[in-house]
Amino acid sequence: MEVQRTPLPGIGLRHEFVTERGRRVGVVSHRTGRREVVVYDREDPDTAAVTLTLNSEEANGMAELLASMRVVERMGELHRQVEGLVTAQIPVPAGSPYDGRSLGDTHARTRTGASIVAVVRGSEVMVSPRPDFGFRAGDIVVVVGTAEGTAAVAAVLAEG
Repeated sequence: MEVQRTPLPGIGLRHEFVTERGRRVGVVSHRTGRREVVVYDREDPDTAAVTLTLNSEEANGMAELLASMRVVERMGELHRQVEGLVTAQIPVPAGSPYDGRSLGDTHARTRTGASIVAVVRGSEVMVSPRPDFGFRAGDIVVVVGTAEGTAAVAAVLAEG
């Protein structure tokens, strides 16, 4: 999909793309943090058929929803492509030795062969967390690897 980026002097930035069904969609990012999702009229490409205005919090929430859906889709694709690959959602339990410590401190990939690909904290999804990402009790860790590797990550997070 091709996305066109257009600076809007004094306003912000507009990103536009055309859907598979031929609808032109744009997202206007105002300097104030407000976002407008615009679906253009089929007959008049300069007229908005629908405009959805979002504040910063709403725009971030929508972005997180869309990103988390993509993570789930990618995991499904990987499952179909690689036999023996599993995905696990592992909670960081209260009392975990990694509550308040970083992903890098776990050495999870080295110790287990499995990869931590995302962390869900409440309604927020952190995709591809960096080694300095700090865990909190209650986080849900998304792990990809063999069944044994993902089980080993669960043990690491629970027991150290």
